[in-house]
Amino acid sequence: MPAVVMDGKALAARIRGEVATEVAAFGRVELATVLVGNDPASHVYIDAKHKAAAEAGIHTRDLRLSAGTTQEEVLRRVRELNDDPDVHGILVQLPMPAHIDEEAVTRALLPVKDVDGLHPVNAGYLYLGTPLHIPATPGGCLALLDAYGVEIAGREAVVIGRSELVGRPAAMLLLTRHATVIMCHSRTADLAAHCRRADIVVAAVGIPRLVTEAMVKPGAAVLDVGLTRTEEGIVGDVDPAVAGVAGHLTPMPGGTGPMTIAMLLRSTVKAARFLNGDLAYPGR
Repeated sequence: MPAVVMDGKALAARIRGEVATEVAAFGRVELATVLVGNDPASHVYIDAKHKAAAEAGIHTRDLRLSAGTTQEEVLRRVRELNDDPDVHGILVQLPMPAHIDEEAVTRALLPVKDVDGLHPVNAGYLYLGTPLHIPATPGGCLALLDAYGVEIAGREAVVIGRSELVGRPAAMLLLTRHATVIMCHSRTADLAAHCRRADIVVAAVGIPRLVTEAMVKPGAAVLDVGLTRTEEGIVGDVDPAVAGVAGHLTPMPGGTGPMTIAMLLRSTVKAARFLNGDLAYPGR
């Protein structure tokens, strides 16, 4: 029996609708984005985020700075957004030009407004098992597993990739949900052996078709996060043939990708509620 397709587009549309309802009940919510440089993909991503936010009733502020902007200027702009009471959420689009210290920019964000969940304070709460703002892509992965009834507690999960954006937070989220988590990376010996034991596989390294049918345990849930643009189009980290053995599988495209923006919008409303005092944010 072919795998159940975990449709990220459909679930993301539902979440965006829920966000729109929350915004209508809450009042004005504003998301500010900061983009430095001319990377075409980054501009496409930012445009998509602004479009989705507008459809959900979220106001946006679009700060686009030239590639030559100094780090000091970027930090100054971030601090201005931190201090602006009209701004509830701030998203810094990565990557930035080489002369910009991305970690310094991330650390400059006010944690309560850091809707990407990358500030060390938010990463720390995730590590402690009490997440506040959750990085959008791994948050979307967990939402897909929940929506399709995939059991997490007590299951073995393999996360391929250890990036701060996806791999590490995905592992922490799964651990918080009582999975037994193994993190695999470029120096992992015998990746296939780890994958074959896993009930859940999250592939997030950007290596086309890395996870093959022979590496997947029958009935496992497989989330394809990695994305590579090739001459034949967009290719994920998971070979399509995995559909013949997996129990659940995200398509590429249309799986985890649409969930990222939906979860970002949800975090923006959450930030507004933190700032309004509707939800408790430690230290505020």
